[in-house]
Amino acid sequence: MLSLVQNGEARFRALLENCADLVLLLDSAGQIVYCNAASEPLLGYKPEELIGDCAVQLIHPEDQPALQDLCERLIRDGEETITARARVHRKDGTWRLLEGRARNLLDRCDVEAVAVNCRDVTDEVHAEEDLRKSKERFAKAFRSSPLATTISTVDEGRYVDVNDAFLQLLNLQRQDVIGRTAVEVGFWVEPEERSRLLQGLWASGTVKGLPNGIRTSSGQIREVSVSAELIELDGLTCVLAITQDVSETKQLEEQVRQAQKMEAIGRLAGGVAHDFNNVLSVVMGYSDLALERLDPSHPVARNLSQIKKAAKGAAALTRQLLAFSRQQILFPRVLDLNSVVNNLNDMLLRLIGEDVSLTFKAGDGLGSIEADLGQVQQILMNLVVNGRDAMPTGGRIIIETSNVDLQEGYVGANAPAMSPGRYVMLSVSDTGCGMDEKTMAYIFEPFFTTKGPGQGTGLGLSTVYGIVKQSNGNIWVYSEPGAGTTFKLYFPRVEAYPKSMASPVAELASVGGSETILVVEDDDSLRTLTVALLAGAGYKVLEAANAEMAICLAEEHKEAIDIVLTDVIMPGMSGRELAQRVRALRPEMKVLLMSGYAPDMIARYGAMEPSVALIEKPFTRHSLLAALSTVLCEKRAS
Repeated sequence: MLSLVQNGEARFRALLENCADLVLLLDSAGQIVYCNAASEPLLGYKPEELIGDCAVQLIHPEDQPALQDLCERLIRDGEETITARARVHRKDGTWRLLEGRARNLLDRCDVEAVAVNCRDVTDEVHAEEDLRKSKERFAKAFRSSPLATTISTVDEGRYVDVNDAFLQLLNLQRQDVIGRTAVEVGFWVEPEERSRLLQGLWASGTVKGLPNGIRTSSGQIREVSVSAELIELDGLTCVLAITQDVSETKQLEEQVRQAQKMEAIGRLAGGVAHDFNNVLSVVMGYSDLALERLDPSHPVARNLSQIKKAAKGAAALTRQLLAFSRQQILFPRVLDLNSVVNNLNDMLLRLIGEDVSLTFKAGDGLGSIEADLGQVQQILMNLVVNGRDAMPTGGRIIIETSNVDLQEGYVGANAPAMSPGRYVMLSVSDTGCGMDEKTMAYIFEPFFTTKGPGQGTGLGLSTVYGIVKQSNGNIWVYSEPGAGTTFKLYFPRVEAYPKSMASPVAELASVGGSETILVVEDDDSLRTLTVALLAGAGYKVLEAANAEMAICLAEEHKEAIDIVLTDVIMPGMSGRELAQRVRALRPEMKVLLMSGYAPDMIARYGAMEPSVALIEKPFTRHSLLAALSTVLCEKRAS
């Protein structure tokens, strides 16, 4: 019998020691009499370092009164269990939010203790807060959109939410619309039009440009174009619809509608980019730090790699939205398109598969263009992938380059917005299924796709369009059903020679240094990460949460400060203004600005001057150290 009891106790202890949650046993005075091994990964303390200490000492001073009150009730009033959250001090000086469940077992002769089970909910709480803020931002963007936008239920067409533009279109008040159906409001002149809308939604998930007549509150009939798609809203399938008034001049209103849509998406992308890119920088940065400490074969390493991969995907999606709205930060350089295609050839072959042949016809004496190398590569990959998808049974993709001189008469007849002159043409053709005129009218719209669910975001061609336009170029498309598709991109020719495409910064990124860096970032999580990355590379790091703290450090620090790394847009004082203040104190100090905002926002703060070094968020450890190395090398050379 004793052996059975001993074996049972051993199994129980083994279970506790392998538990991921922190398990504590406290005596009636609150002293820790037992602690399992989870204390070290969660708090940094070994169990023997905590046994004998008072548990309250680990709690944040602001959380102690409420927690002590709960504990007294647990012991004094004999309550069986209590659940609470409190900030707990880690050995490294940081605080984590733990959720604990305490059970009074003092009367149990075999235990005689208060049993506490704790789990770390810090990241969970932060994620909930980020989600709440994200919903607030999207709600604000929805309400302020200049397009009449509605969200309604699928079954009855009952309005869940509408924005001000929709109310103005129908000349109604919010209380006249919310909770009522479109038929009750009198939205559809012909109620069967809603059936057409639903048929299109169930068939493809989206409807574009459905013509319809609506009746305003005064009885006036207006011609509109309705675009809609199915969305999930709190677990309920709803219809997100945009209604465009085309009564005056349909063609002109269509152009205005497109411009407003691009502007709205641009504002949305630019508005959320900063906060979103801060979060992504933290996710990718800590993934890098954690992966450095794990063997690649470790299961956790594989999980972290997937987290980092997902964060990179989110960053790429943000860049696509910014590219479509022509707000992406570009780093133009003189390029030879023939070299760009040749250097990308192996990757393109891997993308298309064995059943598709790829041919490159390089133009002789090809002129140079000025564009962002990464964006030109993205254009090529997007167009080649589109061509491959149009040939499910195989086919040919042909890439061509040539010099072209576009005359005024030809440009005026085919592209009035394009200036005549000397261009470099990049053509990508496929022998696929082709497109009809109706499809071609929508291919550059964001989120429009002819692919099935899960096979594309609908941002590929809209991204290509945005990049070409932002590079002062133009794009034309030629296609017929069954006859394939050809995209022709025209970039202005420049009188300059391209430099080597090799990047000298890549080798510098792994070197690090011993210089002193002043990091100024108002986002606590990103600042903590940045400091850890720089310290790990050997740099001496000073940190400030705002411009005022940074100025104090610049005044009081006795030794040299080699560079200030500061966010561009911060409360109170911009990074550009801060740089001017601290350089007045330390003229020899270099400046590296960082931002996740779109260029038009950054330009307002004077950070887009050619002499100003800038790194985009989200950044990785590699890109951060590379940017710093470049700036510091310039300082050493001078």
